[in-house]
Amino acid sequence: MRYIDEHVGVRHADADGPGLRWGVESICTQLTELGAKIAPVTYYEHRARRPTKREVRDAELMPKIGAVHAENYGVYGARKVWLTLNRERPQDAPPIARCTVERLMAELGLAGAVRGKVKRTTIGDPRTPKPLDLVDRNFRPLAPNRLWVADFTYVSTWSGWCYTAFVIDAYARRILGWSVATTMTSQLVVDAVEQAIWTRQREGDDLAGLVAHHDHGTQYLSVAYSERLATAGIKPSTGAVGSSYDNALAESVIGLYKTELVKPRRPWKGFDDLEIATAEWVDWFNHRRLYEYCGDMPPAELEAAHYAQQPTSTLVGVSK
Repeated sequence: MRYIDEHVGVRHADADGPGLRWGVESICTQLTELGAKIAPVTYYEHRARRPTKREVRDAELMPKIGAVHAENYGVYGARKVWLTLNRERPQDAPPIARCTVERLMAELGLAGAVRGKVKRTTIGDPRTPKPLDLVDRNFRPLAPNRLWVADFTYVSTWSGWCYTAFVIDAYARRILGWSVATTMTSQLVVDAVEQAIWTRQREGDDLAGLVAHHDHGTQYLSVAYSERLATAGIKPSTGAVGSSYDNALAESVIGLYKTELVKPRRPWKGFDDLEIATAEWVDWFNHRRLYEYCGDMPPAELEAAHYAQQPTSTLVGVSK
């Protein structure tokens, strides 16, 4: 039907005068001769038919689905697109079925990102004293500022390797601090934890007693990093040597970073464009990305919900 619509009224290729143009009947005759049998009456009936409610609904939803997918780095699968559409729809609008989103995403050729494996960057020194494991693989604290986890990863660019470090609050998986550098030194992780400390202190939080968990990388066992934790009253913690499970939360967030930002936008030119893109991704991750662990809400939203449920303290200096 669309083919006929596109060619009705088009001049013949060998036409000498303005009157020799394709009509519905002549197009149907040519299609029938080519094996695609269609009668003119069938075409006219199709043109006269009013679209069904489902077709109208599909036409409304398809651009919205495409927009949600594009606005979220093209990484959302059908489930998160469906959740986002229902979060954003007007209260008086009917809910959108997940199967409808799945069907229309298939028609649009849209799919979610598939995570790969994360390569470890830890280089430990067996001679360096290490903090005890204060976490024991329990990455589900009951409130923010009980447990932070930290790790870093590498990114290949045209100008050489870059490294990105993260500090994550385990309660809602919110990224509190991050840094990008061209060298894998202790300053990389110090800058990330410095930003995390600044973020929380700006919000008026007391960090005394907080545990910061990391692996056995020499950067995290450095004097500069240890002293910065001690100054803020934060207790260091490390897991077992060579066990990915002992820092699984940080590695999970890094896996999302590589899957949702680093790999889809390759190749990277260098430090500057990676740093800007990382800042944008972290803001999206914290404030707009739906996280299943958080009850399908963004990490910052879950933290806000936690504090909203707490009674307001009248004591000066009491943390949230």
